[in-house]
Amino acid sequence: MVNEAKPRSGLRTFLVVWAGQFVSLIGTNLTAFALSIYVYQETGEATQLAMILLASQLPQILFTPFAGALVDRWDRRWAMILSDTGAGIATMAIAALLWTGNLDVWHLYPLLAIQGIFQTFQWPAYSAATTLLVRKENYGRAAGLIQLGEGVGMVLAPALAGVLLALGGLATVISVDVVTFLIAVGTLLIVRFPRPEQSEAGKEGAGSLWHETRFGFRYIRERPGLLALLGYFAALNLVFGFLGVLVFPLLLGFASEQATGLVVSLGATGMVSGSLLMSIWGGPKRRVLGVIAADVIISVGLILVGLRPSLVLVTAAGFLVFFAIPVANSSSQAIWQAKVDPDVQGRVFAVRRTLAQIAGPVALILAGPLIDDVFQPMMDAGGALAGTVGSVIGVGAGRGAALMFIVLGLIGLVLSGLALSYPRLRNLEAELPDAVPDEPPTAPEAEPRPVGAPVPEPG
Repeated sequence: MVNEAKPRSGLRTFLVVWAGQFVSLIGTNLTAFALSIYVYQETGEATQLAMILLASQLPQILFTPFAGALVDRWDRRWAMILSDTGAGIATMAIAALLWTGNLDVWHLYPLLAIQGIFQTFQWPAYSAATTLLVRKENYGRAAGLIQLGEGVGMVLAPALAGVLLALGGLATVISVDVVTFLIAVGTLLIVRFPRPEQSEAGKEGAGSLWHETRFGFRYIRERPGLLALLGYFAALNLVFGFLGVLVFPLLLGFASEQATGLVVSLGATGMVSGSLLMSIWGGPKRRVLGVIAADVIISVGLILVGLRPSLVLVTAAGFLVFFAIPVANSSSQAIWQAKVDPDVQGRVFAVRRTLAQIAGPVALILAGPLIDDVFQPMMDAGGALAGTVGSVIGVGAGRGAALMFIVLGLIGLVLSGLALSYPRLRNLEAELPDAVPDEPPTAPEAEPRPVGAPVPEPG
């Protein structure tokens, strides 16, 4: 007989952990925003800012598959503690250099790379632990709550960082971030996570670290529906990866800096709203259709963003885009949590994240040349498309970025149509059995163990 108290206790544990990670995420966003301002003010170069972003992102892409395999070996709570502690120490090193007057921009490259390496453990451990703590029917709600933290961070961090920078400078912002790391670690120290039972897939994938890492790739490859879902997200991430670079040329082409900041903040409230919806609703029963429908909404929103140089239209369309993002992400997360064996979710989720996000740096590299050398010249007065497309969306500064928004939105619609037409993806939930039972089994609480200590294999 299944113990009814266990899932409720697991939900309480999840909410405690979520609260700590929520606070920590706000602190991380504060520092990221403040450091971006610091680097740009110190160097005056957008290229330096892009390199700082890559210094943090590239280690995560390279090390995440190995981190996922280690997460499956370790107690997942200690993997999260290791991640938070390591990232916090790197942040404190930045703070120490700043307080002693020795911080230079070049110091940020190795320190943010170290921080990125530790952060590779966070997402696979957090996601895999959530599978064990929350009932299957609540996976969508749990994912919505996690997305809510990201949305609130996007809305609050710029404004709060601006206030803290004005009051005490970069040192104050980083000090707040360090406190949030301590809160996150503190919540993890007072809870316990259940251990997953070893599945047949777990037995098959056991071995050396390299073998376990490769097993994450093979697990996905042998399940065509999951592979198709991953390919769909990877393609969309390449398309949507351009947006972070495009939005500022688009808005600054017809609006002030103050108006640009307001539009971005108001648009980001859509992510908070969508996350709240998912945390209450949990998403549609046919989650694959929820993913595709949400991505269609995102694509339509991108087209609307580029149609006219109107602050009202861009704000409303941006809200629509951000609103749909948590619906797509949470529905996808719920599918993966239900379909992947819990004891191998660390390595599988890590591989999934790596392959889905590897397109991000590619988009960052391509975005500038495409805007400056291809799209904007066509949309300048007298440009190749000024008399045709320009008569509809306008010509001049920022309209090249606007045209890219429209093109990317159309590509997104095509990709969603292809996804819907592919039977393995469309019927994924019916064809691939759930790896997680309808009610999670009772599992003994994990005892505290030293950071990095492997979990013994079941006898």
